Amino acid sequence: MLVLGIESSCDETAAAIVADGAKILSSVVASQIPTHEKYGGVVPELASREHLRKIEPVVDEACQRARVGIRDVEGVAVTEGPGLVGSLLVGLVYGKALALALAKPLVGVNHLEGHIHAVLLENKMARLTGDPVEEANLPSVTLVVSGGHTSLFLVEDGRHPANSHPVFNYKRLGHTRDDAAGEAFDKVAKLLALGYPGGPVIDQLARSGDPEAVDFGRIKMKGNPLDFSFSGLKTAVLYRVRGTPLAVEAEQRRAWRKTSESARADELRAHCSPQTLDLIASFQNAVVRDLLERTLAAADASRVDSVFVSGGVACNSLLRARFLETSRAQGFRLFFPSPALSTDNAAMIAAAGYYKLKAGQRADATLTAHASLPLGT
Repeated sequence: MLVLGIESSCDETAAAIVADGAKILSSVVASQIPTHEKYGGVVPELASREHLRKIEPVVDEACQRARVGIRDVEGVAVTEGPGLVGSLLVGLVYGKALALALAKPLVGVNHLEGHIHAVLLENKMARLTGDPVEEANLPSVTLVVSGGHTSLFLVEDGRHPANSHPVFNYKRLGHTRDDAAGEAFDKVAKLLALGYPGGPVIDQLARSGDPEAVDFGRIKMKGNPLDFSFSGLKTAVLYRVRGTPLAVEAEQRRAWRKTSESARADELRAHCSPQTLDLIASFQNAVVRDLLERTLAAADASRVDSVFVSGGVACNSLLRARFLETSRAQGFRLFFPSPALSTDNAAMIAAAGYYKLKAGQRADATLTAHASLPLGT
């Protein structure tokens, strides 16, 4: 079954063709980083306009790379939320129109569910090609961590014994009450004039700093101990910069960036003092530590030994290293998607949509975008 996936929840226009929920025939992602970089974050109206320009050529390219015609597609899966409403509507309306014109079944997919399926999809692909990888079995605790989301889910296979196709059940264990982890990275990078997106540049620069130089302490939560909060950590960085030489340095760096044609990591590092690099490294260390500790607490509370980590922040090298080190020490099974499938993409949407279509789920013309679409109970 060939499923066309369409993803436009934020600032990437993506389309993919996936076969049987287990083989990526094509995956095309058009980034909008140059459009939003000068603003230090995504501008919703500009994002919507870029999606309008790119959605049709991206879908066409996905078909060309997969060497299939658009009429060969057997189902259309499109992100319905959560995300920016204007961005979501571009992909959603295009997918609805395409499914109607081709008389193909349509299904809406939760963006967070897509990130979970990125892990399952890549694991299935590896095993189909004979790679000696452990099967990503359920139940599992999944951390979805990105620029817009930081959530913990218990993922279970709720299929009936007579049904050969998985039916996935999701229970939300915790979520961020304010900034997502990736959003905190972006805002700290903007404060320090490091560029956008903030996650990759902080990841690179932090390697030159001391992660223990600044003690940010532990983030304590009232109520659900598995919830996240990163606004206080972001504010703590602000207070350590405001009114200090670090603020002057940041303004000098901002002026340099405006006159520089490029800002490679080595050039940017040369414009950062040891104190700034220590602050960056300590901030990243505090975020990763919090993500790791709450994920481990969720796995322990759920009594599972399988952990998935997905989303754009899952590309962070320190996060991957800490999770891997801890998994080996404590004996739980750990699964990451590759960086290409960690960030927003349409292959994960097509993979999640495949199982919905096989289960008989269908959407009609009333399908619409939901900025805060929940996943699970």
